[in-house]
Amino acid sequence: MEIVRVPALTDNYIWIAHDATSGETAVIDPAEAQPVLDAAAARGWRITQIWNTHWHPDHTGGNAALKAATGARVTGPAAEAGRIPTLDRQVAGGDRVSLGSLNAKVMEVPAHTAGHIAYHLAGEAVLFVGDTLFAMGCGRLFEGNAGQMHANLQRLAALPPETRVFCAHEYTQSNGRFALTVEPDNAALRRRMEEVDAARAAGEATVPTTIALERETNPFMRAVSVEQFAERRHGKDVFRG
Repeated sequence: MEIVRVPALTDNYIWIAHDATSGETAVIDPAEAQPVLDAAAARGWRITQIWNTHWHPDHTGGNAALKAATGARVTGPAAEAGRIPTLDRQVAGGDRVSLGSLNAKVMEVPAHTAGHIAYHLAGEAVLFVGDTLFAMGCGRLFEGNAGQMHANLQRLAALPPETRVFCAHEYTQSNGRFALTVEPDNAALRRRMEEVDAARAAGEATVPTTIALERETNPFMRAVSVEQFAERRHGKDVFRG
């Protein structure tokens, strides 16, 4: 499985996943179409699928144009089907989605939006998580509550540590600055922020991340209770660092 990062809009990342055996290619959360078409054409890849994690326009805005240009089949959360008019297949937790020989299990991770899902390819140690988990952060609670998001992060933390996490935004530096106010004595966090600051200064991306890294440095995943998580989420919502 080959995965390519395509920057879009201000700070979005669109992911393109390619199965060389079958020649199938999936686009995950296309904010817009043209950068994806260009990236696929440069590699000679044929886009056959689109996977959405949730309904927000910066994750679905390219669906219609990509579908028209390629005939790709769109898969997304059944609970948000009314807000994603391009859907061809509606999925829920426990369902399976295939890309050639590769198989993903759908995980329900509501809170950022009410029907948010993630795609876990256990055989590839890959997780496409949309806006639920970020590097050293998590999504805002727009349509859910702290209990839901805390439970989501505990489930994700239980995945194998080598799992690569493909989130949809470049929020790492801001997230890390907040994390340092929560855990200023976390040596792993301080080391990671040095690496992040250097990467951003060089114009480099900081994702994907891994479950292992998030276990060590993500203050939301490390919250020991719903109450502590809620306090940290509120703190980040008003953080201006």
